[in-house]
Amino acid sequence: MKRKSRLKIQKDVIALNIIAYTFTALIAILCLLPFIMVISGSFSSERAVAANGFSLVPQDFSLEAYKTVFKTPSVVIRAYATTTVLTVTGTALGLLLQTMTAFVLARKDFPWRNGFSFFFYFTTLFSGGLVPTYVLYTRTLGLANNYLALLFPLLFSVFNLLIMKSYIMGVPDTLFEAAKIDGAGDFRILFQITLPLIKPALATVGLFIALAYWNDWYNAMLYIREEKMFPLQYFLYKQVNSIEAYKKMIANNQVSGDVISTLSLPTQTLKMALTVVVTGPIILAFPFVQKYFVQGVTIGAVKG
Repeated sequence: MKRKSRLKIQKDVIALNIIAYTFTALIAILCLLPFIMVISGSFSSERAVAANGFSLVPQDFSLEAYKTVFKTPSVVIRAYATTTVLTVTGTALGLLLQTMTAFVLARKDFPWRNGFSFFFYFTTLFSGGLVPTYVLYTRTLGLANNYLALLFPLLFSVFNLLIMKSYIMGVPDTLFEAAKIDGAGDFRILFQITLPLIKPALATVGLFIALAYWNDWYNAMLYIREEKMFPLQYFLYKQVNSIEAYKKMIANNQVSGDVISTLSLPTQTLKMALTVVVTGPIILAFPFVQKYFVQGVTIGAVKG
């Protein structure tokens, strides 16, 4: 009887695994479909997309959208370099600042941690607003048309601070006490004891910061005027707007449309190509931090 019950349990487990894996595979395919359509649309001609819409297979295969994106390769490479340097620098500095802040706020022997925490949490409810922020960066700090205006706004996030603080609070206090007894200072405790134990939180917060810098175009629109300083997102955003504006001018007979038809100018397909160009590096980087990312978010969500 026991053997039969064990065989039945094993069969049930196998059946549940098959159902679970099948369901997960279907969800994964559904999640992939939109991105497949984006890739397919980027390799389709503008006329085919305008006539038939988007599909999973390229229609009237064309590289016109990518030719438009890389019409001036040196400009695109410079925009890529600007965004990459900002992302790497901002992620490194952001992790350093938020880790040190979370380390201090998580320490029970810091007498004013609740008071300082209040000031951080208060900013999640109220902010100074766009106009005071713009005046601060342009007039007070003089950062108009300066790369620092792209670096500073995303350098610190209270949401990331909460994740980091929750994770650090999970580190046993006895480790800190033992290190202090051995004569270790706060910086040594942070860098040699705490950081190796919070790799999942570092990967999670680092990914959040990197995504914020990589996808940022709004701050460039506010503070940057020279085209050679544009980050990738804002440069591509300007490209789409310029083509749409040219199409409107042709439609309103403000310029001659004899040479170039509006349907031959890629707009929808260009957006798809830009999506592929912009998201490619992040998609390639995500698998390397996925394990830490999931673990870090889970722990940050469980502990308050």
